[in-house]
Amino acid sequence: MSKPVLGAALSIKSIPAHRDWLLERQRDLEIQDFFRADLLDSDWRATAGDIKQMLAGHTGRLGIHGPFWGFKIDSHDPMIRQAVTKRLLQGLEAAEFLGATQMVIHSPFTTWDHNNLDLYPDNRGNLVERVRATLAEVIARAETTGCEIVIENIEDKDPRDRVRLAKALESNKVRVSLDTGHANYAHISTGAPPVDYYVETAGDMLTHVHLQDTDGFADRHWAPGEGNIPWVAVFRALGRLTSNPRLILELRNHDDVRAGAAHLAALGLAE
Repeated sequence: MSKPVLGAALSIKSIPAHRDWLLERQRDLEIQDFFRADLLDSDWRATAGDIKQMLAGHTGRLGIHGPFWGFKIDSHDPMIRQAVTKRLLQGLEAAEFLGATQMVIHSPFTTWDHNNLDLYPDNRGNLVERVRATLAEVIARAETTGCEIVIENIEDKDPRDRVRLAKALESNKVRVSLDTGHANYAHISTGAPPVDYYVETAGDMLTHVHLQDTDGFADRHWAPGEGNIPWVAVFRALGRLTSNPRLILELRNHDDVRAGAAHLAALGLAE
């Protein structure tokens, strides 16, 4: 049975150092420049054009990390929701320019929500409707351009929450992402299930994974092997999926990408 091929999350500064590694297996790539508000509000097309030139010959699946700093997608304030919609549409515009077919956005669920959301019977439904109001135009645009939106766990303690949210948005262009480090933090620091449970719970709604290792205390973004995530269990769960998720090494130090990939390869889990 063939092993999954790893990809990476890189920026315009780090793509050149890993270009040969990307092209040798046509690995998936997530570009991490276009979540920055300052870039989106300036001449982002110049940056995107430079990235396209760097990626000449790359035929792996391409995605971007969408904007997320300073907001949540379930804001109660209609004015804030309008600003969030604008930012995410800017992200989709950059994705379309680049030819990217996936954009990562952040889950709205918090640890506070886990303990408080069910205090009132309408809370969960109202949260879905606020997200729907924020994302309606974004989802319509994503469906038109063919760019899948994946919702990444941040503080999510119950892995079912964002899966239910994604399904409630009723679009084949809305799926979920898993960040292994965020899940491990939630497991060890807040009592959430272990990382492989997040995979099992999402099932084939899972089409994107950020691979990073942690100690469970903080969002380390270490290379696999530097923390305590049980990678064999995680990849065993991934192996049961048919959704072929993009497996993206998202590390604090982009120079560690190949070392992280080598660790998973040495375990016989990926290439």
